[in-house]
Amino acid sequence: MQAIGKRIWAIAEGYIPSASHGPAPELTSHEAACLLNCGDEPAQVELMIYFTDREPVGPYLVEVPARRTLHLRFNDLDTPQEIPRDTPYACVIRADRPIVVQHTRLDSRQAENALMTTIAYGEGQAG
Repeated sequence: MQAIGKRIWAIAEGYIPSASHGPAPELTSHEAACLLNCGDEPAQVELMIYFTDREPVGPYLVEVPARRTLHLRFNDLDTPQEIPRDTPYACVIRADRPIVVQHTRLDSRQAENALMTTIAYGEGQAG
């Protein structure tokens, strides 16, 4: 299949609540980046995390296999360090091949869960 997407993506709004309501891991409050690689080669992906009051952290490195999707929970990122909870952040994602990025948040701090999802901002031409 022909590769689709862009190589640089931004998620300007991030926030991982520290509290959750309901069974883990299904209803653990989290942020996720859903990465889609429709190309015929694996995509090497770097994530940099930006904050309002400190220097950026990263890169966090992941691989998205060819013709696959990866649902990456920001809660699970721990190298080079864990992303702090209850702290606003933003993320820039760079891939060596075109990918598509969707951002999702599950906020289960109360029994009435909130789910938000949006396509990330993609920069530049595909390919």
